[in-house]
Amino acid sequence: MTAYRNMACAQEDLDYLTSLNPGSLSIGPIPDLEWAWQACLKGLRHRPAGVRQVVWDSWLRSIDLGLDPNNVEYRFVEAETLTAKLEHNHLLIETAANVMEELLAYNPRGHVNLTDADGTTLYYCGMDLTPVGSQLVEAIQGTNCTGLTIAKDRLVYLLSEENFEARLRSRLMHCAAAPIRDANGRTIAILTLTAEPGWFHFHTLGTVQAAAEAVSRQLALQNLLEEQQTVLEVLNEGLVLLDDRGSIKALNRYARQILRVEKNLLGSSFQSLGRSELTTELLFCADGKGVYDLDCTFQLHDGTYLNCLASICPLEQGGRIVSLRENRRIHEITRRIIGTQASYTFETILGSSRVMQDALRLARIASRSDSTTLILGESGTGKELFAQAIHNASKRARGPFVAVNCGAIPRDLVQSELFGYVEGAFTGSARGGSAGKFELADGGTIFLDEIGDMSFDAQVSLLRVLQEGEVTRVGAKKSQRVDVRIIAATHRNLSQAVTNGAFREDLYYRLNVLTLTVPPLRMRHEDIHQLAQHFLDRCAQSLRKPIQGISPAALNRLLSYIWPGNVRELENIIERAVNLTTEKLIQPEDLPVEMTQGFYRPVLDDSLEVDLSSHEMNAILTALKNTQGNIRLAAKQLKISRGGLYNKMSRLGLDANIFRAK
Repeated sequence: MTAYRNMACAQEDLDYLTSLNPGSLSIGPIPDLEWAWQACLKGLRHRPAGVRQVVWDSWLRSIDLGLDPNNVEYRFVEAETLTAKLEHNHLLIETAANVMEELLAYNPRGHVNLTDADGTTLYYCGMDLTPVGSQLVEAIQGTNCTGLTIAKDRLVYLLSEENFEARLRSRLMHCAAAPIRDANGRTIAILTLTAEPGWFHFHTLGTVQAAAEAVSRQLALQNLLEEQQTVLEVLNEGLVLLDDRGSIKALNRYARQILRVEKNLLGSSFQSLGRSELTTELLFCADGKGVYDLDCTFQLHDGTYLNCLASICPLEQGGRIVSLRENRRIHEITRRIIGTQASYTFETILGSSRVMQDALRLARIASRSDSTTLILGESGTGKELFAQAIHNASKRARGPFVAVNCGAIPRDLVQSELFGYVEGAFTGSARGGSAGKFELADGGTIFLDEIGDMSFDAQVSLLRVLQEGEVTRVGAKKSQRVDVRIIAATHRNLSQAVTNGAFREDLYYRLNVLTLTVPPLRMRHEDIHQLAQHFLDRCAQSLRKPIQGISPAALNRLLSYIWPGNVRELENIIERAVNLTTEKLIQPEDLPVEMTQGFYRPVLDDSLEVDLSSHEMNAILTALKNTQGNIRLAAKQLKISRGGLYNKMSRLGLDANIFRAK
């Protein structure tokens, strides 16, 4: 009896069962129970000595509920409710079914049923005693083993004469029921065994409780596996599980996504995912230490390439877990940290002058394609603003925008900054290497400012990117494919640099596909007031000064100035004036001294000369606009042949239809 005293069953119940029969309960009706039952129906409220307290209390509750032991019928939940319960508990039913069949094998003439915590029958096997959907709670059926287990939330047994319903009392079938609990100890179901007296004994209680606990453990294990699978599925890291032969056992969601797996590859070799450096020999290297953060390129079945960092972790049972982290996603996180996103759009670029509107029109045309674009203009005109606006209006707007000032990078570091480097490429290189700006811009746009200052060696590598769509890290033996749109900018005369041998001719023609010139501020006379007021409003708000505008005298000074520093200089001058002024309007004395002592005319050097080729698109656009898209008249105005004009328009991506009257 020691083993049974550890069961979740009341001591009184165990002692009572022991007093009846140490073996099986094959006896007939128990006289004390029958007498007590009749007395209870006649109104006796004090428990006779031959009745267990738990049974007597249940009889009284059933009578108080107005139940008739001779007229108890099954009640069923609504069909829709039952469907929902069966669907919600499908894993419970599937898990318990096998255990219930094994339990029934020891009670061939018995019945095993499964109910949820509300007492609704979900499944049964053996004799058809409790149909699916029937409700076995005490409030409906009176005293019964399942209902009593729900009420007491522990292992319960009930002899046939202890039931409330007359039909169950007459069948001479004994029952035992135990709760099935979840991992938190909460009762989620009841497992009930009904058996003939000859098959019902002490061991039955232990068997039923063990069966319920077996279902609980299997559910807990299944839930744990599902939780682990859920974690694997939501990871932003591709995981491939291999067996000891290199066959695929599982792939998580992210692995299927980045490897573009559309069919079931379980059981296939790892190489079925695509060609890569991860050979069978590398996957199952003899040292058993694994591989970590290996630069890897997959050539997928659809012809595309996946650049990633791969790690291989050996498992104790002989398999492998291969982790794949997509380079593009790693770079996206890096870009978020260093803040390389475009914020300007065409709507935020101010200027209503004709030269500015022409430049914006060219920029909008450039945004409709992936063609390399060259932006020319003096320092401070806003070339990067145009580059950002082109990016944000293009199909790459959701991708990265990476800006690089080629003139600010030391010449010996340009290669590693733009194209990255591998570990050990040079003294002081970071462990694991580093991605270059082109890799960070993968899927988006890279803006190469001051490209005229780029070293000759870097120009060679840049030409390869333009021709092949590949970058090679410094010290690397292989290239990586990148999908990058290039926008370059310079204040230099690149055609003169080509003549002087300072810039590669083939690179110049690769860059000079779509060209636009951002006009200097001295050519945008009518935009100065609008820009100045915009900068004033922003600075006044930032400095919390109640400045309303610019006095006529100060505005006249601004309009008369030559602006060698262009828009950047105007912004700085307005910020200075806002800081200095004590009036509600900016006065001439708030402006720099050089603006109050006459007109300042800068000395232009060769670097500020306008490249004549940069005006080609402007000239064509002007001619098409003047002739409303008439090719013949436009060619005549430009003094070139129609065929020549068609060729130039095709090269520049221009369409005459947009100038024709609708």
